[in-house]
Formats: sequence, structure tokens, C-alpha cells
Amino acid sequence: MDRPVTIGMLGSGTVGTGVVHVLKENAYEISQKVGVPVQIKTVLVRDTHKVRPYMKDLHLTDDFEEILGDDAIDIVVELMGGLHPAREYMLAAMKAGKHVVTANKDVVAQFGKDMFEAAEEYHTGFRFEASVGGGIPIVTPIKECLTANRLTEIMGIVNGTTNYVLTKMTRMGSDYASALKEAQEKGYAEADPSADVEGLDAARKAAILASLAFNTRVGLSDVSVEGITKITPEDIDYARKLGYVVKLLAIAKDSLSQGIDVRVHPVFLRESHPLAAVNDVFNAIFVKGNAIGEAMFYGQGAGALPTASAVIADIVALARQIAKGVGDEIGCTCFAHKSFCRLDDTISDYYLRLLVADEPGVLGTIATVFGTYGVSLKSVIQTRYVGDKAEIVVITHRVQHRKMREAEQALTDLSVVERISNVIRVDTPREDGT
Repeated sequence: MDRPVTIGMLGSGTVGTGVVHVLKENAYEISQKVGVPVQIKTVLVRDTHKVRPYMKDLHLTDDFEEILGDDAIDIVVELMGGLHPAREYMLAAMKAGKHVVTANKDVVAQFGKDMFEAAEEYHTGFRFEASVGGGIPIVTPIKECLTANRLTEIMGIVNGTTNYVLTKMTRMGSDYASALKEAQEKGYAEADPSADVEGLDAARKAAILASLAFNTRVGLSDVSVEGITKITPEDIDYARKLGYVVKLLAIAKDSLSQGIDVRVHPVFLRESHPLAAVNDVFNAIFVKGNAIGEAMFYGQGAGALPTASAVIADIVALARQIAKGVGDEIGCTCFAHKSFCRLDDTISDYYLRLLVADEPGVLGTIATVFGTYGVSLKSVIQTRYVGDKAEIVVITHRVQHRKMREAEQALTDLSVVERISNVIRVDTPREDGT
């Protein structure tokens, strides 16, 4: 091939700006790695008259058909975000014989099957490294570097907003609302942060990672989701006293006996765990495999340049193949059809914080309820009073989620229990060290 590999880019926002910047700054190195130059030809924007100094040398259009009908464009890079029309544009691009690179976790999580089927039908590449973990390489390592393994678990901090909020609550003693406000002021959280703080962003990424790791299609509806909106300074303080930190984790496990279990929720994570030291807006993804053992991928999970790094890595991979005249080497790896573990059947240790009547026999009554539902108690702590009520913290041994929920309901029916303030899973290693 003796001509440049040419790109049509959809979107000119933060990540798009980063892609333009990195492609220009590293143009020589990229061309040497590919064998030919890689350059952007056309950018789809909403307003072609808006001044964009960083794109002054590029052709701007507000008509997608102009990119679609340009035979000189080899790769379409979708950076618009959202489901529609991004999904339709990517499918149309592949139908037109163009390779596609995207950072769109929404489309990959909900319509990944459609994307891969289109890529296979039209013999094009579909790459999405930037959809999970920003600049952290994780999609390609799972699909290539770790392919010799049977992966059994992925556990990660994959949302920078929630990690920043929890870090501030831990370090500064801030309440949730104050920490979130600071995150918004610094641009780490949107004006409407619900997708982040309610765990939906992390759930989309969990679905993508689980699909890749376990070779089975995992949809967003297969992920149980709980956010951080109920976490209080009291929970953070109890965690610290007990030797834990609170993190919002995306967890995916593949058990031969129970099936695939994919969840997003807050966790009391022991201080010695590698993920416990991941703070602020950084992300990290912890992987277990039967050959590699354990590995952790750490870095910036968002931002213009880190995300652009992942986008351009996909561009370079496809450009190399285009330059050599070969097709994309890595397609869909969801060849298995594994069963899923029901949320009620999952097993964990639990932390419960309760406000109860300050009178004799209360602890015994509560312990009896736990015993009735097969919940074994590891420790019971009473450290403070709230008005005339006593606050009790309970840490359980490993128990089935269904039994824990039944015990919770029975406790709320007790006249001596004012309320259950919070229930959070606790990460405690089993006897085999896992």
C-alpha cells in the first residue's frame, strides 16, 4: 500500500480533540509503526461554522453521508457517544466496507452482538479499546495477551467519578453531597451524575469485560447494580476502624458450579488489596486467570489524551492490517453460552449498620433473627448513640444473598429496630486465599 490510511471521525468533543492532538504530535512515530502515514480527512460536527483552531487543517462536515460515500476513507472513528445515531452510523460504515473504532461503551454493552455480526458479514474490523478504562489497555490484553488463560474473575474500579467521591469522603471526612459537588466543580462529574453515582456507567463496562473474559454474551440486564448514594461518613469511618476502605467495584466471576456472576456495588475492600490504594479519578482492573494467576491494570480511566491513546491504539492496529492488505485478526470471542448465577445465590460477607432501642436483650433478639435465617455473625460492635438509640455494626460470615435479604426483612419488622442504615458487602479472602 503506497497511500496514507485515512480516517473519518464522528464527533469533535473532548476525546476527538485528543485524537487530533495525538495523531499530529506523534505523526512520525505512528507512520513508522504502521508503514504508511495515518491521517484524518473529514470530521463530522454539528456546526461547521464553529471555530475549532485545533481542526483548522481538517475538512468539517455536518453530513454523515459525505464520510460514508468517500471511498478514500478507510476507518470511521465514532466519538459521538450515546446510542443513537452512533449505532446506526457504525453499522452503515461497516456495510460500506469501512473499519470502525469506537469509545462508545453504551453501544458496545447493549449492541455488541450487532456490531460484531456486521463486522463479520462485511469483513471489516470493529475495535473498542477506549470503551473501558480510558487509557488503560484492557480489551486487547484480554482478547490477545491473556487468551491462553481460563479467566475466572475480573474486579475493578472503572468509574473515576465515584472513586473520586469516595476518596474525598475517606481522606477529608466529607459527606456524599459535598464530595460530589467538588467533583462537579472540578469537571470530574456531570451536572446530572446519576449514570456514575448509581453505578450504570460501571455496569456497562462490567458487561463488556465479562463478555470478553468469559467468552459469553453478557448484556446490561445481566448485571446487578447498586451505586454509592447511600454511603455515609459513618460507613467510611467504620470501614477504616475495621481495616477496610469503601470502593465501588465492578465484579465479574465465572464459577463452573454456579455460572457467571456480574455485579456493580460498593464493597468494604481490605486495605491490603491492591485496588484499595487506587484513589481519585484513577481506574484499575484486577484479573485472575488459571495460568497467569493475578494481574492488575492501572491508569487514568478518562480524559482527552488517555482515552485518545486507546482510540489511536485501535486505529494503528487496523491501519497495519490495511497497509498489509489483510483483514482484522480479532473478531467476536463470545463463542460460549454459559449460564448466569442469580443474585440471590451469590455469596459474600456483609456489613450492616443498625439503629436500635437501647435496652436489655436487644442484641440477643437480633442475634436470634440472624440465626433463624442461617446468618452467622463474625462480630458485633456498638460504638455510639444517636439520640436515645444505639448504633450497632454487624459483620457476618459468608452467607447467601437470599438469606441475608430475608434476615434484613425480619429485622425491619422488629419493634426494637429503628432502621437498618446500610448494608454493604465485605471483601474477605476465603481459606484458599481467593
